[in-house]
Amino acid sequence: MSTNLLTVSPSPHVHHQQSTRQIMFGVVLALLPALGFSVYVFGLPALFVTTFSIMACMFFEWVIAKYLLKREANIMDGSAILTGILLAFNVPSNLPWYIIIIGALVAIGIGKMSFGGLGNNPFNPALVGRVFLLISFPVAMTSWPEPMQDRLSLVDASTGATPLGILKEGLDQGQTVSQISDQLPAYSDFFWGLQSGSLGEMSAFALLLGLLFMLYKRIVTWHVPVSLIGSMLMFAGILWLINPELYINPLFHILTGGALLGAFYMATDYVTSPMHPRGMLIFGVGIGLITILIRVFGGYPEGISFAILIMNGFVPLINRYVKPKRFGVVKNG
Repeated sequence: MSTNLLTVSPSPHVHHQQSTRQIMFGVVLALLPALGFSVYVFGLPALFVTTFSIMACMFFEWVIAKYLLKREANIMDGSAILTGILLAFNVPSNLPWYIIIIGALVAIGIGKMSFGGLGNNPFNPALVGRVFLLISFPVAMTSWPEPMQDRLSLVDASTGATPLGILKEGLDQGQTVSQISDQLPAYSDFFWGLQSGSLGEMSAFALLLGLLFMLYKRIVTWHVPVSLIGSMLMFAGILWLINPELYINPLFHILTGGALLGAFYMATDYVTSPMHPRGMLIFGVGIGLITILIRVFGGYPEGISFAILIMNGFVPLINRYVKPKRFGVVKNG
């Protein structure tokens, strides 16, 4: 009798025609419209921050894999490049180079490689780096350059508050939403991208173009983006209906800050999101609810980064209790 054993790799076992490299670079392509618009708005500083972030992430992944983990460094699979772009999209365009290096080291070294590398990290690496920088360098991470200034200069530009920051500060000072609205840009500016903020929250239109490309290429599904944005609209809408002078129109929450960037490109990360569509819906709703709770009742104007990381921690639990139907299983009775 043969004693040969069949070794089966861990699930999931569904075959996909696209390789990891193709998927990663597909997301990179989807981010190009947003990157192009951020360079148009902020000029050379945006290009410098993005390029420097990509190079730093690739360098740290190569060093850690080769000299600490003693294995081949596959930095051209696209994952380090994507992490570099997403990290850059979560910071101001005037962020000093040494802070970018620290963020890349934390994102790759702590957020990714400390867990074994691609496919093993429980938290989105770019968001790990972003939150670390926000806590460690709060002034630098909240000094937002005004859009459409001297775009050929890398010197310091005048800065201003983000729309979410203006809203938060006004409400804390006892102003009503109607009074604060006079200080905010038009909603069309939010959609096209003429507002202060990080590189990746400029243009809702550019981010939507990238999402449509990923849906067309079947890189992502609709479940996480729709449930996340839908839950934000629902929870913010309930508060707005209760008191429109204390809580702003829910559309404002969608078009400002990193809501669309987080919903389309970071919450949909294969490694750190649930595998089953029902689990994705739960995941998205949880992120949307936590984001609104932080924005409305918390100390930070923005909350999407914290919300995604919190729900990343629940993904193993969601995967445990939300599973696809097993083939060949018959209910008793």
